[in-house]
Amino acid sequence: MTTQQDQAWPKQLPFIIANEACERFSFYGMRNILTPFLMTVLLLSIPEHLRAGEAKDIFHSFVIGVYFFPLLGGYLADKWLGKYRTILYLSLIYCVGHLCLAVFEHNLHGFYAGLFLIALGAGGIKPLVSAFMGDQFTQSNKHLARKAFDWFYFTINVGSFLASLLMPLVLKFFGAAWAFGLPGLLMALATLFFWLGRHRYVHVPADPANPHSFLKVVKTALLTKRPGELNIGFGFALVGCLCAVVSLSHMASLGIVAALCLALVCVMGFGGAGAALQLDRARTSHPDDAVDGVRVVLRVLVLFALVTPFWSLFDQKASTWVLQANQMTRPDWFEPAMMQALNPALVMLLIPFNNFVLYPFLQKAGVQVTALRRMGAGIAFSGLAWIVAGTLQVWLDGGHVVSIVWQILPYVLLTFGEVLVSATGLEFAYSQAPAAMKGTITAFWQLSVTVGNLWVLLANNSIRSEAVLSHVDSTGLSQTAFLMYFFALFALVAAAIFAIAAKRYQEVDNYRTS
Repeated sequence: MTTQQDQAWPKQLPFIIANEACERFSFYGMRNILTPFLMTVLLLSIPEHLRAGEAKDIFHSFVIGVYFFPLLGGYLADKWLGKYRTILYLSLIYCVGHLCLAVFEHNLHGFYAGLFLIALGAGGIKPLVSAFMGDQFTQSNKHLARKAFDWFYFTINVGSFLASLLMPLVLKFFGAAWAFGLPGLLMALATLFFWLGRHRYVHVPADPANPHSFLKVVKTALLTKRPGELNIGFGFALVGCLCAVVSLSHMASLGIVAALCLALVCVMGFGGAGAALQLDRARTSHPDDAVDGVRVVLRVLVLFALVTPFWSLFDQKASTWVLQANQMTRPDWFEPAMMQALNPALVMLLIPFNNFVLYPFLQKAGVQVTALRRMGAGIAFSGLAWIVAGTLQVWLDGGHVVSIVWQILPYVLLTFGEVLVSATGLEFAYSQAPAAMKGTITAFWQLSVTVGNLWVLLANNSIRSEAVLSHVDSTGLSQTAFLMYFFALFALVAAAIFAIAAKRYQEVDNYRTS
């Protein structure tokens, strides 16, 4: 029987949301000043004409790390520690990382160690906080979950907005120690808020001894042989491993982070395809619900793969767009990195606008606003944003004086795409995941951001080759403008393919029953 209490908002949500707001301030506070800091302080020994490219590579390598470690966090939570303890322990590591940034502002190795610890802490907890919030809901009050995830994303952007406005000014007037130290204090406060709610949370225990886990079912599907049948799935997995070896052999040219991530993508892509081809072979060793659960996850991963181009475009607002803003006219007091505050400010406006105006209007017009339709449209809007950004770059390259006010238009388009993709994807990932794999599948969602930033590194690396440079020169565009139009096309093609895949996808409901 459903009670009135079951249909109410979970009372423990304020602790989770307060934790997230402070943590996001700490993360975006340091992230949004990272490129300007690298350009003006840490990389001064590098020739000026190479400094921007090096700063972009370091920034996107850091972001790759942040969104790679969700795999580790998801595994620890699902198999060993549970979500609560994993979040708490990694948050403490996160705090130490911030301390390193503040202390080692002029020490390259110490600063990089801090970036690694932040990537480990921020990345490790990233898939778990949203999944942990989802654990607080049941079938009886799941209708409140979508609104909760929207407000969850809203508070993320409150923290991001304040950090984006304040930290560039703190860096300019008070120096790096304060600019990186203040976000560290907010991370310590976030950890405290999360700890204070420990007795109120619903704790879903880890499941360390599941003989029918995702990886075990995939392994069985790949290795099981049938008389007279070729083991095509194992062949696909082997090809993926060979491609991974090739990727690692190019480590010197790609960089260790990009090479490792590309190797992981090869193994996951080919291994997943192989497992999908002969998944029914696993039914001899695993129950139908476990095999069907893996099939759901593999189908979701196809959609996640198509979202990766969106992240290629989105995360460059903190690197490529900041460097573009440096070329634009602006007031003396305004730092280019402060433009990033426009993104969370727009999110806070667009989330209520979408929920209370746009979506109801479309519903009345007979347009079904599904999660997948929102995500596909969001990818397309990111492509449109980069067409505008590319056009602004062409103006700049032509010697025109361009006001930074013009950057508002691509920010509006990109942020509208973000709300459609990111806020929707959090709830979609949780709802589709089988109960035993909530943290893991949310980690895969975060991993799509890693892959998106991997495409950026590969594109930046490719454009440095003589053959590509020759082609770029023949277009009459600068390297920056060429890459902007390339990424715009990349996203628009992905949006079209996503729309086709979404039509064939059957959504499932995997919220807790009690």
